[in-house]
Amino acid sequence: MSQINIEHLLSRAGRSMKKSSIREILKLTQKPDMISFAGGLPSPESFPVEDLKEIVLEVLERDGPAALQYGTTEGDNRLRQLLVDKHNREGLNITTENLIINTGSQQALDLIGKVLIDPGDHVICGLPSYLGGINAFSVYGANLRGVPFDDHGMIPAELEKAITQIRELGRNVKFIYIIPDFQNPAGLTVPESRRIAILELADKYNLLVVEDSPYRDIRFSGEPQRLMYELDTSGRVLTLFTFSKIFAPGFRLAWTIGQPEMLDKLIMAKQSSDLCTPVFVQKIAARYLEKGLLEKNLVKTIALYRERCHHMIDCLRSFMPEGVRWTEPEGGLFLFITIPEHLNARDILTAAIERNVAFVTGSEFYCDNTGKNTMRLNFSFCNKKEIEKGIRELSAVIEEAIKAKG
Repeated sequence: MSQINIEHLLSRAGRSMKKSSIREILKLTQKPDMISFAGGLPSPESFPVEDLKEIVLEVLERDGPAALQYGTTEGDNRLRQLLVDKHNREGLNITTENLIINTGSQQALDLIGKVLIDPGDHVICGLPSYLGGINAFSVYGANLRGVPFDDHGMIPAELEKAITQIRELGRNVKFIYIIPDFQNPAGLTVPESRRIAILELADKYNLLVVEDSPYRDIRFSGEPQRLMYELDTSGRVLTLFTFSKIFAPGFRLAWTIGQPEMLDKLIMAKQSSDLCTPVFVQKIAARYLEKGLLEKNLVKTIALYRERCHHMIDCLRSFMPEGVRWTEPEGGLFLFITIPEHLNARDILTAAIERNVAFVTGSEFYCDNTGKNTMRLNFSFCNKKEIEKGIRELSAVIEEAIKAKG
């Protein structure tokens, strides 16, 4: 019996969906002896396994029936209040009306696309920008317009240029998507003065700002910059956070802060998506916060990532040939490498995989298909020995490519 051809049955969104190239690369990293700088994976050493053994039992003993039941779409009230308290200690002034729980921050990106984007609308993002955001918005028919970076992130003059050019064509710009702290993939941090300049442009042109902040708590050098949500004076910022990088990615637990009117729309969209985020993991996370374990464990995680990041940078300085540049992040999980323009990072990846080293080609993060001579490296997952071996091999591949291309 012949198989049905489903192409004519697919929606526009279904036809436009693409597999994540990062997920496809990660399949290659499963082979033995592969040193992978490809994924955005926290170190397993940062997972509080022993603490969680105790907490899971506590939750089941204290809240067993409620923990195993359906919950509200907004999220567990205790967890929301604890997160509100955390943010207010850090300088915000919010209540639980300003915060909802998500099943991973990727869900929040999807809900934002669902609620805000009509086919043909424009969304402005960085060059480069997080692939998961690009994909989430594209599915709903968004046209992505990239704004180039300098060493401090998105350039305000280029941002305004992009907005005015789109409007001159009679098109609609819905929001600016930005990752201001240790940006994925570039590792850059946007200084406060530039955050204010971007917000002023959002005010001027009446745009929303989606501030994606998964790495903010993993700062190991430099001075913290205030959230754009805190700097905002007109209620136009939605800010996304996640436990995936600071607690346990397997929980798929995140949260969004914003104005109640905007969050209410996201709640409605979430009700048709998953009804509610799993209550059990929310109550585990709440107990974890109550016991002060998030801050305690973060100290160890930050120290571990500081050591690995600095070791990777030292290895790059020691082994990389002339003409190769890289960012030196103040936190997060990634740094970004730029190789000579006449080289293609895809060719480098093919040769590197043969030497059991993997990374993600930077062009995946450019909505305009540029950045072919760039690559993203994760420094949080591999140990120092693996980092040194992997950078040594990668440097050799790049040096050979430079010599081969003259």
